[in-house]
Amino acid sequence: MARYKDSRPTLFSDYLSELGVPHTQRYSDTRYCSMPFKSLFGLKKLLGEYGVDSDGYRLADKSELTKITPPFLAGTPGGFVIVSGITSDGSVEYITEGVGESMPLADFMASWDGTVFQAYPAISSAEPDYKLHAREEFFERSKKWVLLGCVLFLLCYLFVSGGLYGQWSTVMLTLFDMVGLYLTYMLVQKSLKIENRSADRMCGVLQAGGCDSILETKASKFFGLFGWSEVGFAYFSVSLAALLMFPQWTCYLALCNACCLPFTIWSIWYQKFRAGVWCTLCVCVQCTLWLLFFCYFFGGWFKGVFPLRMPLFVLGATYMAVLLALNRIMPYFDRSESE
Repeated sequence: MARYKDSRPTLFSDYLSELGVPHTQRYSDTRYCSMPFKSLFGLKKLLGEYGVDSDGYRLADKSELTKITPPFLAGTPGGFVIVSGITSDGSVEYITEGVGESMPLADFMASWDGTVFQAYPAISSAEPDYKLHAREEFFERSKKWVLLGCVLFLLCYLFVSGGLYGQWSTVMLTLFDMVGLYLTYMLVQKSLKIENRSADRMCGVLQAGGCDSILETKASKFFGLFGWSEVGFAYFSVSLAALLMFPQWTCYLALCNACCLPFTIWSIWYQKFRAGVWCTLCVCVQCTLWLLFFCYFFGGWFKGVFPLRMPLFVLGATYMAVLLALNRIMPYFDRSESE
């Protein structure tokens, strides 16, 4: 059985939630997506596996809508929606694609085709092997929180053990590297067409659709080989790791940062005069690079750059190794999303 990959619940799991039937989103959505035919008959059979009786019918008199007890499915030109309630002020509350919406009763009746699908759950109705699936889903969701906890612990330990808390500049450098890493992470997701609501909201600040437009241009590739989102993610991840593990290399991190600044000027020029659109995430990354530069400069970290020593070349090799590794694994994420 193919695994459901979208993070949003389907019509089926949303309907189970409205019905109060115990279920897990992953299993229920996987079963729904593996249905050979998306029909009311198939949905009736699937609900039967959960111990839920159901029935579908078409009403000739649409005024009968107000006599039906929610929740139920109603057919519209865009597909079925879940009617979750009909308010006393004459509005229909419904759920479509996981989003709750409301519409005046008259407008809803005009778009409704008269088809109704109702389910009648019993007290014993539940997903097959619900407890087993719920336990598996709990452990699956716990993995990301355990990972986050471990990362935060290591971050705090290295920050304190390296004495970075002792100077304002290193405190700010750590903060801005983390901000830059998060911004470029969202850019990588955008380039892979992975949905991220936070990234979508941020991208719409300067210009709606600007990030997508910029990422689709040829200029979004460094030498036509590496996406600038990959370059940025490699830069901030290595810079943050080096600052935390080798704070004595901070002067070389300052030099690497200074080498990035000409790109920021070119990027702003390109968006303004060539592309004619603004990528909010890209602009935020450019601002972060300049904020890092000011921290390095006013923190006095450029004083120890010369003479150049081996750690600088080790740092450069690390940047390149991470960029090449990221470039190698990105196509696998593209492939997994398309399957």
